[in-house]
Order: sequence, then C-alpha cells, then structure tokens
Amino acid sequence: MSRLSIITRNQAQTTVEELYKDLERRIVASPPGLCPVDLAVSFLKVCHAQTCGKCVPCRVGLGQLQCLLEDVLDGNAKMETIDLIEETARSIYYSADCAIGYEAANMVLKGVHGFRDDFEEHILRGRCTCELNQPVPCVALCPAGVDIPGYIALVAEERYADAVALIRKDNPMPSVCALICEHPCEARCRRNMIDDAVNIRGLKRYAIDHAGDVPVPEPAKATGKKVAIIGGGPGGISAAYYLALMGHQVTIYEQRKQLGGMLRYGIPNYRLPRIALDKEIDELLSIGVKVKTEVTVGENPNIVDIRNQFDAVYIAIGAHIDKKIGIEGEEATGVVSAVEMLRSIGDNEMPEFDGKDIIVVGGGNVAMDVARSAVRLGAKKVRIVYRRRIEDMTAMPEEVQGTIAEGCEVLELQAPLRIEQDENGNACALWVQPQIIGLVQRGRPAPATAAQEEVRLDCDMVIVAIGQGIESKAFEEYGIPVKRGVIEALSWSGIKDIPGVFAGGDCVTGPATVIRAIAAGKVAAANIDEYLGFKHTIKSDVEIPKIRLDDRNACGRVTMKERDASERKDDFELIECGMTHEEACQESRRCLRCDHFGFGVFKGGRIEKW
Repeated sequence: MSRLSIITRNQAQTTVEELYKDLERRIVASPPGLCPVDLAVSFLKVCHAQTCGKCVPCRVGLGQLQCLLEDVLDGNAKMETIDLIEETARSIYYSADCAIGYEAANMVLKGVHGFRDDFEEHILRGRCTCELNQPVPCVALCPAGVDIPGYIALVAEERYADAVALIRKDNPMPSVCALICEHPCEARCRRNMIDDAVNIRGLKRYAIDHAGDVPVPEPAKATGKKVAIIGGGPGGISAAYYLALMGHQVTIYEQRKQLGGMLRYGIPNYRLPRIALDKEIDELLSIGVKVKTEVTVGENPNIVDIRNQFDAVYIAIGAHIDKKIGIEGEEATGVVSAVEMLRSIGDNEMPEFDGKDIIVVGGGNVAMDVARSAVRLGAKKVRIVYRRRIEDMTAMPEEVQGTIAEGCEVLELQAPLRIEQDENGNACALWVQPQIIGLVQRGRPAPATAAQEEVRLDCDMVIVAIGQGIESKAFEEYGIPVKRGVIEALSWSGIKDIPGVFAGGDCVTGPATVIRAIAAGKVAAANIDEYLGFKHTIKSDVEIPKIRLDDRNACGRVTMKERDASERKDDFELIECGMTHEEACQESRRCLRCDHFGFGVFKGGRIEKW
C-alpha cells in the first residue's frame, strides 16, 4: 500500500524563494534614469525563465522577442524592427496559453508605446536618451533635488545646523517638509536591497529639532528689478525667497489673512503646528520680501495692472476651490466642503461639532484630516464613506491607520447617491449604493454597482472631501491660457506668448504635494532670474563629511512613533514624536552614501531649469 507524505521544501526551493526576495528588493531599489529598453529586456528574461515550455508562443516567441530587443540595444536593428517587435509581441499576447506569456508580451507592447523615442534613438544614433547624470535615487526622486546623502551624513556627525543649511539650499522650507512631506525620496532608496529604506524624513525632523536657529543667507546685491508673486503658499513663498536671495525686490499678494496657503488652510495643527509654520515663514521673509494680504488678484488689481508695475510675475495661486459630488441634496444645510472647514480652522474659527454624527465623503489625505479634526472638535461619531476599498485610498497608509485608531469608521465600497433633508432643509441622512470591486482601470481596480439594496446612513452633517479645483477664471479673462481648469505653463514655468509672466505649482499641475510646489517655485525663480538678465547661483558652503568605509550590516529601519490615540484625539497638538538621539545615530549610519560611490561630488551649483 502506498503512503502519502507531507511535502516540504528542499534546500533548492528554499534558496529559490530567497533569490526571488533578493530580486524583488533589487527591483524596488532600481534608480530612476535606467535605460527603459534595457530594463524591458531584463524583465522579459525573467518572464521567459518562468515559462513551463508547453506552448510555442512562450517557449519560442519570448526568446525571439528577446533577440529583437537585444538587436536594438546592440545597434543591429532597423526602424522596421520596432514594427516587428510590436507584431511579435501582439501575436504572443493573443496566442499564449497562460498569463506568463501574454503578460510578458503585453509588457513589451507597453514599452514600445510608452518609450518609442528611446527605441528610435538606439536605432538611429546608437545611444540612450535616458538621464544618467544623477543616479542617486533619493536625490533624483526629490522634486527639489535636495542633497539627501549630504545632510544625512551631517546628522550622523551631529552637525545639525549645517544639515539644515544644506537642505535650505534647495528646499527653503525644511521644517514644514520634516513634518508633512510624503517623502518620495525613500521609494527607491538602495538600502532596500539590504533591508528597508532609510527614514529620510525622520532624520530631517531630528536635524530641525536640534539645530537651533539657523540664519538664512545674506541676499545678493540689489538688482533693481521687481517681481510680483501671486499666491502666498509654499510655491509662492519659495519663489519669493530665492528671488530675494538673488537681489530682486519681491512682493507677495495673498488672498487670505495669512500666508501659508494649504499649509495653513489645508493641514491641521496636529500634523503641522502653526508655531513651526509661522517661524519658518518669518525666517524666509526676513531677507526683505514684502507681503500684501487680503488682496484678491483678478478684479482690483488685475493681472495686467500687476504686470505693468513689475518686471516679472509668478502666478502660484494653488488649488483652493472645493469640488462638488453632484448628487441630489448637496445644497442642504449641514453639507460643507472639506476646504471650507479646514480654512475656518486655519483662521482659528473652530466649527461646532459637539455630539454630532458626521459623515465624510472621500478617500484622500484631506478626507482623513477633516475626519480626525471632527473627532477633536467633539463629534460623537465619524464615518468615512468611500466608493473603493481601503487599500485603494489615495491617502497615505499611515494617515488611514491613524484615522481608524482615533475612532473613525471607514465604510468602504459605498457610493454616495443622495442626501436626505428634513422638513427644515437640514441634512439628516446619506443614501449610499454598495459597490463591488471590478476591473483594473488606470492602474487600480474600479468599483461597480453591486446587486444590493441602497443603504441609509443617519447623520447630522456631511463633509465633502473629493478634491480641489483651481480659481482661474479671473486670469483667463485677462489672457492667461487655461485648459481643463488649470493654467497652461511651459515646463520651465513660462507662459507661452506672454513674456515676463510665469506660473507653477497646483494651479498648473492640479493638486499635488507640498514638495512639488516648492520645487516649482525654485525652478520659476531660476528662470525669472534669467529672464531678468541674470544668472545668480545659490550655493552652500557646508563641508560634507568624508565617506565612511565601514560595513553596512543589515539593520531594521527606525520608524516614527506617535502619541497614544486615546490621548491625541482630544487635542490639536502635534501627534508625531521625533527620534531619540540613539535612533537618529543608528538610522543616519544606515545610509549607503550613493553620492560618493558612482556619482562623486555634486554639491553647490546653480538652481537648474526643468
């Protein structure tokens, strides 16, 4: 009689699993700027190695496809080869028996469509157009191009003031970014190949907390040129700071009572304390920037009047208009926008939520902010209604986790249908339609109506947090080009056919991150300076510590801690705790110093154009 036995992995299979994990880490840590054709070949080879060999399209077709792509890399291809690659990949896609074959072919098709110019450059000129001049992943992925390895090395040496000064060369708002930056720089950190990305934002926070007062540099000799900045958010303030450093006379026009834009009117105090924000803004303005608050540019004065008074104008009005859901009952009393609510909080006008049942519609960071603020303002119950799954939310995972920890309930896969009103016109319930997650569209699964009955959710208020729009009509009326609600600007911030007028940040790209607005302001400042006839440089005299040649052993990442949820949900004080000295020392020494190995010195230099 045959006996069954328990199947266990042998040593070879265990090793293969470890190799898979090693490969995953290398893919995660792959730096931006790699040759896209070379990368496509590498992925194709991995796919080909996974085939079972049963069907010809996989066994033979993927091999032929690999040869064609290698001909492109080796300079042996003709322009017709691109069409042959497409035809071969399409044949494999439609005839392969399993996902290994048709998904590998689909990946190649995406590559040909997505970076055809690179294929043509390889064939016609035998070169790659990808940018290999900055292969340090963290620096390349930081929109502002901050010297991240440099300031981490300074933190390791306990030179915190120098670290802040180095950051400020490329990012004039280090305190703000130390608290709220979404840290895109960590996404491709090469430390991922060993264990996990360096906690870059956490180390910046530690430097800020221990640097003391770091004076801003002295501005250059006055140029006599005047520049107007329309909008006092992070982008406008950054542009004003750099232009003032270059010696230009700068005036900021701000619509609200105070500067800060969405930093003040979109991010609650528990994430970004107003004391820290005010201190940073005051430091940046101290070099001679003039400010005019409660001035709405559009009517009096209009953009033409300002352009006539100044040598150049930078439009950085951000995205401050709330978007509507477009459902019945949205005009009811008790239905408010997240933008309106956070704006009131920013001016210290706290809404009255005591004992109320609140429903928040949305799944982004703003939705999390208003939900957590409602809890702090005394709401009895806070629910977040989102039409997709929790994992599909655009909010940062830590924001979602923090919101749930503070007592908010997330109702996923629920699409708002209509808002019910009582006899007095007040919102009293939100009707939702249950959803079922469906096909992937634009990179994430799309919801579809489920075969379930509508659900009634009792409530006292509905807060709408589904995005922001641009208030651009007043500029469009005076000739500023607007397309699909955003201002049309060139990649270097200039506006076509209107000399001396520039635009950048959220009003050009749509709502984005703080660091992207700062980067846009930095780029605009450099190009405005050149338009005015100058080529100033922004330098840092900070000396970067020499490279350490000791081994970098595998070590866990230090994560930021937060105050206990039961304590923090009762106030608007900062919820995140900084690193200890021991943690900062350990974390800063995890950096692999990619700026030294393979890149060399890149400190200093002029702010570059985009």
